[in-house]
Amino acid sequence: MRSYVAAALEGDYDMTSVESGLQALQALPGGDFDLVISDVHMPDIHGLELVKFMRASAVYRDVPLILISTEASANDVGRGLELGANAYLPKPFSPGALLDLVRRVLCR
Repeated sequence: MRSYVAAALEGDYDMTSVESGLQALQALPGGDFDLVISDVHMPDIHGLELVKFMRASAVYRDVPLILISTEASANDVGRGLELGANAYLPKPFSPGALLDLVRRVLCR
């Protein structure tokens, strides 16, 4: 999925890609991120935990965050948005749908 997301955004955005929620937490202090895209299901730390951490942090509170997941019921989407995700994109999705959503979230 990381490769799919990277290919969809390649050429339009500079990206940092990590393999797990723990690596995402470790990468945050090392960069000035304009957007975070996270899968809900990741090794180590669940994507929803990443959302909670970022929204509780004075440093990362305002960084836009898009969640992606195969879990796409109204309850799943609602929970992600209630925790503070700016958008929730159900899988499967097209590269164009991801790119359009990224542009919309960054223009807010």
